[in-house]
Amino acid sequence: MSAISGMTGFGRTEGASGDWTWSVEARSVNGRNLEVRFRGPPGFDGLERHARTAAQTRLSRGQITLGIQAKRELGAASLKVNQDILAHYLTLANQLAEEGATPPSADGLLSLRGVLEAPEEADDPEARAAVEADMAVSIDLALDALKLSRDREGSQLLPVITDFIGRIAALTAQAETGAAAQTDAIRERFARRMTELAPDAPGLEDRIFLEAASLATKADVREELDRLTAHVASARTLLQQPPAGRKLDFLMQEFMREANTLCSKSATTALTGIGLELKAVIEQLREQVQNVE
Repeated sequence: MSAISGMTGFGRTEGASGDWTWSVEARSVNGRNLEVRFRGPPGFDGLERHARTAAQTRLSRGQITLGIQAKRELGAASLKVNQDILAHYLTLANQLAEEGATPPSADGLLSLRGVLEAPEEADDPEARAAVEADMAVSIDLALDALKLSRDREGSQLLPVITDFIGRIAALTAQAETGAAAQTDAIRERFARRMTELAPDAPGLEDRIFLEAASLATKADVREELDRLTAHVASARTLLQQPPAGRKLDFLMQEFMREANTLCSKSATTALTGIGLELKAVIEQLREQVQNVE
């Protein structure tokens, strides 16, 4: 079983009890919270409460749609003929026969709409309760199948997400190397501009040193890189502590905040390029995290 689960899946099961047969289907798609939509047969009012409770014990996020299609088989002895409707059809048939039409057969008449009726039968409360209990078992089995389907999706997501986290870690390491060169780049840039603007100004070297140091302090990205490293460690831990979807959602915002700050503080083309690539990878990771329960 995967350490994480997805939020898209499908489960189906069938059941029978007495003269009832049914099928149960459970589907789920992505959702910020757990939302259960239930559609069941009339007269089985306890099933919706059971379905919601069963879903909550198995799942933590996603939009769940659970439906039961049920049918009751009635014996021939339970059917009765509606004599009024049959007489109406016979009158029409006789009129057509006088005009040369072929007389209808008995089975043809009985197949006409409304001729045969299935009267409502009073259910035995105990028998109805037994059928409802069996349907509840089928709901559990369908949800178990749905959970298994979501776990399979999680097993496919895990290596993809792990790879993106590894790429973020590698880019953070590259950024640390690039950040070390920022101080020299800032000093050289500032010295060149000052030399062009005021080549004969007294104390120029000291002024260049002080101003370059001030600019380098403002452009220091060690704090952002430390937080990115910490976020990478947190993401790897969360993958082993499901359900992690909500926490990973929040972590994606933190990743992007640090990457944005890194780009804004960058003083070199190389570091800016790393920051932009970081943002692209974080966005790709965020899209995958949207599928995690």
